[in-house]
Amino acid sequence: MLSAHPKAFQRSGIGHEAIEGTLSRSVLPFNLANEIDQLHRDESWLHPTGRSSKTLVKYTDLRIVLIAMKANTRMNGHKAAGRISVHSLNGHIRLHLLKQVVDLPAGHLVALDQNVPHDVEATEESAFLLTLSWPQETKVAKAKTRQKRNHSGV
Repeated sequence: MLSAHPKAFQRSGIGHEAIEGTLSRSVLPFNLANEIDQLHRDESWLHPTGRSSKTLVKYTDLRIVLIAMKANTRMNGHKAAGRISVHSLNGHIRLHLLKQVVDLPAGHLVALDQNVPHDVEATEESAFLLTLSWPQETKVAKAKTRQKRNHSGV
């Protein structure tokens, strides 16, 4: 476990402009409690949407985003071309899928295949990690074609 935080890894909290080139280093340690506290101080936390987010990792085939949501807020109409995981860190969120609802109290994780439509609801103030992985472009095209066939009944 990494406990030392060399100056090269320290984050200023000013935003993407201040950390240009640091989102894809070969080693990226994070103190998630501090990152969540920082999100709660963000200007976006005060907006009516009731959420704030920060991209922690940004590789060509992988993203990790920390998202904080206020109680009784919702993000509607999401789906990703790649596979995702949602890991609830604190609070309680629900993923509303087409035919089911997945409860994610703190410490729970769910993985979704490509192009699975979902809404995210925070039943209480919550924070979670969204991990997105992208396959090669040819695989994305095949997954979209497969999804169209499944929805059209072909």
